[in-house]
Amino acid sequence: MRKTRKGYLTALLLANTTLLSACGNANTITFWNPLTGDDGAYMEALVESYNETDPEFPVESVITSDMYTKIYTVMNTGKDIPDLTLIHADRVPQFADLNMLESVDMLTAAEPDLNADNYLETAWNAGNYEDVQYTIPLDIHGNVMYYNIDLLEKYDATGFLDDNVVTIDEMNSLAGQLEEGDYVVNNALIEWVALGNVVNLGGDISDADGNPTLNTPEMKEVVENLKSLADNGLLTPYGEDGYAIFQAGNVLFSTDGTWTVTAHASVEGLNFGLTNIYSVTEDKFTNRSSSHMFALLNNEERTDEKEVGIAAFLDWMRVNSLEWAEAGQIVASSEVFESEAYQEYPQSFFTSSEEEKEASYIFEYKYYSYIEQALGTVLNDMIYGNIDIDEGLQQAQKQVEDLIAESAS
Repeated sequence: MRKTRKGYLTALLLANTTLLSACGNANTITFWNPLTGDDGAYMEALVESYNETDPEFPVESVITSDMYTKIYTVMNTGKDIPDLTLIHADRVPQFADLNMLESVDMLTAAEPDLNADNYLETAWNAGNYEDVQYTIPLDIHGNVMYYNIDLLEKYDATGFLDDNVVTIDEMNSLAGQLEEGDYVVNNALIEWVALGNVVNLGGDISDADGNPTLNTPEMKEVVENLKSLADNGLLTPYGEDGYAIFQAGNVLFSTDGTWTVTAHASVEGLNFGLTNIYSVTEDKFTNRSSSHMFALLNNEERTDEKEVGIAAFLDWMRVNSLEWAEAGQIVASSEVFESEAYQEYPQSFFTSSEEEKEASYIFEYKYYSYIEQALGTVLNDMIYGNIDIDEGLQQAQKQVEDLIAESAS
């Protein structure tokens, strides 16, 4: 059934995606979003369903892979600014500092149910910067761990899941026990795994003064632990596609994203489940996350009447976004994630308790993207022994400092 639905949605996406140069009219809400994958098709279906309610201000969805570049362009020119955008959580402090965002106070006044009590706390708070609420959240999406049920049973490792915290020590206990070609874990989204584990150890990626902190004792301890998996032959090989190896049935754990649940479900014979990202400690687990968030770019041409129409659309989404769960996302609206229907989706595990909700961790550091970029240039080389860990962390620290300096010049 879902394969048929996905095919329909893909066709809908191709048919309905609007060129970015067409920026709507006074009676249309122009909505920019960066959803170029299967998730874009699900968003198109939601927008179409809303428009079928015959709203005063119908929504025109505009999907583009380089949305952020285009946002900077239109904000510089002041022309063709969209009425509504869907941005990622880490963009909020950057855009707010550049005076590119309008608060959502007008929206919450028009639709009082658009409030913190009706959304996941982590997602709502990620849109608050310097005590101003700039966004309404759609979801949380992030790093989760898939497991191969058959392989766990084969290697007598199902007990690893008992407390919802799979530790690196537990993984390393399988050293020397695997058949050739099998691995305990892949290196998918390994930067996110590392960053979440820094939080597990009580570390952070910036200090109280806003300076980046990549070269820290906590990060070094995390990398040393990840390297132990590679040293024991338990991590999928350097340069190989660990995601594909998991789908081929040769990896116990895969650390990719919530959104890949649909791809894994399409693999015939892959018997899998979801849990938290593995941890360096048995006391804490963290799933590095982000959020898709509805935001208003500063736009003098957007009328108060249209903002009331935007609020109506977002309140409809708050109630009717179960379709978004089909894309593998953790829906932020309590109206949805508390519903009986939502519990049928695997990602409902991550809203099943307060502990799970709190484990979805969104970094709010202004320069988070630079942190991830700098870490990504050296992390695999450190893990697989191609460069010394101290040397790699020094290199990453300098790179992120240079990127910040360059952005300020």
